[in-house]
Amino acid sequence: MSDIIRVFPRKTKWTPTDDLAFVGELPLFELPDLPVYVSVVFSWDIEKANHIAAQWIIRLRYMKSDHQVLVGGPAFQNVDCGGGENFIPGRFVKPGVTITSRGCPKRCPWCMVSQREGKLREINIAPGHIVQDNNLLACSRGHIEKVFDMLRQQKKAAIFSGGLDIDYLQPWHVELLKSIKISELWVACDCERDLKRLDKAADLLADFSIEKKRCYVMTGFGGEDFNAAESRCEKVFEKEFLPFAQLYRGPQDEPWGRCWKDLQRKWSRPAIYRAGKEATT
Repeated sequence: MSDIIRVFPRKTKWTPTDDLAFVGELPLFELPDLPVYVSVVFSWDIEKANHIAAQWIIRLRYMKSDHQVLVGGPAFQNVDCGGGENFIPGRFVKPGVTITSRGCPKRCPWCMVSQREGKLREINIAPGHIVQDNNLLACSRGHIEKVFDMLRQQKKAAIFSGGLDIDYLQPWHVELLKSIKISELWVACDCERDLKRLDKAADLLADFSIEKKRCYVMTGFGGEDFNAAESRCEKVFEKEFLPFAQLYRGPQDEPWGRCWKDLQRKWSRPAIYRAGKEATT
């Protein structure tokens, strides 16, 4: 990606690591004269991103550059820097990740996708084995089949970390999943009523081992009780999915107490909760 400099307020597991991708403050060494894109994923990083952008503006002025500094990304509505229609592999996320659609037909109260990206749109299918679409299974059958055609060409086993929406999951999806190499299948159980929906996924995905079946478990939304949250994690595990607990953070990154952070730590690390299970059996 030699055409732009990309800057990120914080490092995540998806952050690119090439020579023109930077995290946080300005580097001290000399840089090429290129446009600067500050990509913001989380809304609580917007203030920090604006501060970083101001520093880059001063840097470009010092370099007497005519290029601009653009701030955008998934934290903004209809703004590029990683949140636009065209997905370019390796630009705003590390190589291997692909996004083949934008938006979502649902309006879940805890999710900002429908507000930021709007209705579901199918976009170009770029190569990659990590599928990060917000709702791939809501796409048309033709589009989904083309995505799987692409995945068959990849050397690495597929990871559906964007999630497979249980409401859309059908037997023909499962047949497609069985036609490729799979590393991780992700579903979600974001509230108590989703446990019943998870039974559907357990039935349809029964031929896949628990090692491949992962489940996002959002905790603490809407005043959820701590014990209820932990109980839901335990029930997800009992249904033979590996739970991955996530504390609801909201637009302003709500603070959480120690017990909630301990819950997230335990139920996002299979080695910890599986060891505990074995010790009680």
